Amino acid sequence: MLSARAASLRPAIAAAIRTHSTHARTSAPLASAAYVDPARSQEPSVRTTPENISSELRQELESALRVDQAGELAANWIYKGQHDVLGRDPATGPLIQDMWDQEKKHLTVMNKMQTQHRIRPTLLWELARVGGYGLGAVTALMGREAAMACTEAVETVIGEHYDDQLKAFEQLPADHPSVPLLKEVITEFRDDELEHLDIAVENDSQKAPAHALLSTVVGAGCKVAIELCKRF
Repeated sequence: MLSARAASLRPAIAAAIRTHSTHARTSAPLASAAYVDPARSQEPSVRTTPENISSELRQELESALRVDQAGELAANWIYKGQHDVLGRDPATGPLIQDMWDQEKKHLTVMNKMQTQHRIRPTLLWELARVGGYGLGAVTALMGREAAMACTEAVETVIGEHYDDQLKAFEQLPADHPSVPLLKEVITEFRDDELEHLDIAVENDSQKAPAHALLSTVVGAGCKVAIELCKRF
């Protein structure tokens, strides 16, 4: 059953939780494969960036990808922190590992997109790493339910964030080869994050002690981090 928090998301995201998980997709190659397939490394879609766009659109693109890269870095370290504590748990360890493996791929792709689109990485890189690990480890020490509640809160915010980006990216020139791929990758990653949210709910995130408070604090922290990474 979906959490009340997930159900409160706008309809497009709630639908994505139910129907667009990576594992439920067809066997067609994922959009992100363009960035990890050496045979496609010279394609314009993975090597070029829109040039003739307004300064406002350029700033939107830069801040979005800077936040995305920092977010995937933090997510990697959240799952590392959780795995260091709960990795030997026969039920929880494999779940965390699977989600962590997806985040590793996300970060690899975001690093390549950051270079492609000539985006300055966040100045808060080290803070994202340390803060992410601390959040993951502390919530895992509180128990598997708290670790899942952390995942639920983080992925709810990130799912909404990616969805907002897709709307903003509609203003980018659709005829530039990088833009359709950019939107497809963001859609893929959004659906992955919402799959993680669904996994957390199915694995007792709402049974965590002080679930509402924990979710509020973690979610608010994520929103603050997003705004800071847009600027720095």
